[in-house]
Amino acid sequence: MRTSRLQLLAAAGVAVASLALTACQDGTGTRDEGASASGPVASAPSDTSSQAPKESASDNGGNDSSANGSSGDAAGTGDSGGNGSSAGKGGSSAGKGSASGGSRDGSSSFNPCNGSNTSVTAEPVSRPVNHMLITVENTGSQNCDLPYYPVLRFDEMQWVPQPVEDSKPQAVVTLAPGESAYAGVLLSAADGSGSGGATGKKLTVGFQGRTPNSDGGPAAIPALPAKGVYYDSSLTVTYWQSSMDDALAY
Repeated sequence: MRTSRLQLLAAAGVAVASLALTACQDGTGTRDEGASASGPVASAPSDTSSQAPKESASDNGGNDSSANGSSGDAAGTGDSGGNGSSAGKGGSSAGKGSASGGSRDGSSSFNPCNGSNTSVTAEPVSRPVNHMLITVENTGSQNCDLPYYPVLRFDEMQWVPQPVEDSKPQAVVTLAPGESAYAGVLLSAADGSGSGGATGKKLTVGFQGRTPNSDGGPAAIPALPAKGVYYDSSLTVTYWQSSMDDALAY
């Protein structure tokens, strides 16, 4: 009985060994299958991961740096160019504005009114008292400009009447052909506080040019009343005005 059991155990051991050897030879054993399965799966991700970063680094990295560089340059160029062109436009616009203003203040298109292209009259008025009104009419064929105020001189007077600064207009008066402008003259103080009173028989009206106190061309000599015009040290004159009422308001 004991011998039979030993024989059975031995026979079983031989069978197990034979099965193990067969599995090792044909590659179907459990250990071989595990190694075979893990080998291909592990190698596939390894290859993919090694290739994908290279492609992204080559494609994305290169394109990104190129794109960023080009877009950065383009942005820089666009910004500086845009600002430059904008500034240029602003500058050209500003230039046009100053040229337009300069046409009234002294640019090449400035055309002063003076004794050669205007008709000038000087008449004392009853209201306000001790005032005289100077009227200038454009008798030429082109617009003319009246900057600042008239420069007055009675006879051989050695001093120049000062302007009423409060009467300075916001813009230079420009006359189209046939239009008129005005200046008011305070001849003497109503309360008699003025000094050096005299009677003027001749009045010379001077015109200013593009800059203050510059020569604007030929003067005018309007006729005065036969008895003359009395004036004293209070003598002042307004800036040229477009309105007669504005000229006599000072």
